Amino acid sequence: MNTTLDQDLVDAAIALANKRYPSGECIVAALRTHTGRILTSVYSEARVDSACLCAETGSICEAHKLGEIVTASVCLYRASESEPLRILPACGVCQERLAYWGLAVPAPSNSGRLWQAKTLRELRPFYWDDDAC
Repeated sequence: MNTTLDQDLVDAAIALANKRYPSGECIVAALRTHTGRILTSVYSEARVDSACLCAETGSICEAHKLGEIVTASVCLYRASESEPLRILPACGVCQERLAYWGLAVPAPSNSGRLWQAKTLRELRPFYWDDDAC
């Protein structure tokens, strides 16, 4: 399993955030595939919470459409343009979607600006599907 997460992936998410959401709140994601391609996507809000799509969803679907395997992912959040972008761990639903690949999570004891790569097994040691991790 390749769980390489590099600064280029984080930088792609930052570039998308700055371009797509120059002001206000933003949630964006970037995923790397086994061929080295970086796919980016954004959070999609809906009136009903269960209809919202996490930021990673678009990139996961794009990778699937292209027949590529996701090897790493990162999600960034900013409440307003006056706040820094922070790395968020994937929510439980996206952890399920990304169960086979590496995820970015905030590094310990910082405000979410530094990251480290983790596998789902590291995030959820009692994960229900032993074959997935």
